[in-house]
Amino acid sequence: MKGLVIKSTGSWYSISAEDNQTYNCRVRGKFKLKKFKTTNPLAVGDQIDFEMEHATDEPTGIINHIYPRSNYIIRKSIHKTGHGHIIASNVDQLMILVTLAYPRTSFGFIDRLSVAAESFRIPVTVVFNKMDMLEDESVEYVEEVMELYRSLGYECMAISAIERQGLGNVESALSNKTTLLAGHSGVGKSTLINELNPEVGQKIGEVSISVEKGTHTTTFAQMFELKPGMHIIDTPGIKEYGLVDITNEELSDYFPEMRALIGECKFHDCSHTHEPGCAIRAAVDDETIAPSRYNSYLSILEDEDNRR
Repeated sequence: MKGLVIKSTGSWYSISAEDNQTYNCRVRGKFKLKKFKTTNPLAVGDQIDFEMEHATDEPTGIINHIYPRSNYIIRKSIHKTGHGHIIASNVDQLMILVTLAYPRTSFGFIDRLSVAAESFRIPVTVVFNKMDMLEDESVEYVEEVMELYRSLGYECMAISAIERQGLGNVESALSNKTTLLAGHSGVGKSTLINELNPEVGQKIGEVSISVEKGTHTTTFAQMFELKPGMHIIDTPGIKEYGLVDITNEELSDYFPEMRALIGECKFHDCSHTHEPGCAIRAAVDDETIAPSRYNSYLSILEDEDNRR
């Protein structure tokens, strides 16, 4: 039978099959991506073929084929050096849930995730949550940040999931799409999902006031159908996002504002760090490119694991 991976727990996968039933399946043999090593052979969103095991007490299956992926979001593995970990595959968009405080999301985190999405031209939406907790000056700052990312072509919105403020805009963005929802622990991913569909019942954690970090409540990636045609993939909270499989030479292509200036530098192999006649550094100097974005570019460029 054909099926869709809707939950990954390591060695076992929950499969939504074409007969509208859900089966627990495991992998036969090894699936490997040709370009690099991964810690997980399959990811939520993968289309697969499987067959039932008949020598077991419970109805379980064996996955024997994975269909080609249209795209995927991958990060550096935090458990195995030199390996990547596929967060999800075959997604229509990436929604990054962020907070200005409790916990604070850095520009670098947003930019690294958006670079991963840009490598497959996956549309990005940045959602600022917990607006009900901010003072007027902070609200104005969020508006400035949203204007920056909107200028790059990313959809942005400000919400309060717990107050149900702005959820109509989120629903519109999610409608008839498969969306990967990503963010730090504590930014409100589970709360948002529960408010959109209370029947899902995702466990909600607390944020430590002393360190402003959330507790992990989602252990494994899982896909939910919130409404007919509205699928969302919830992921464990990401503390740091390490990129893989992006060379230094192609990195600037995944920053839209830098991509627009490709070919204008004096040297065709410009790294945009020190060379004379660099159009991108000139754009940073005149603030056409935001310093925070350029700093993110430099941070990724200097990441030894990314180069490897």
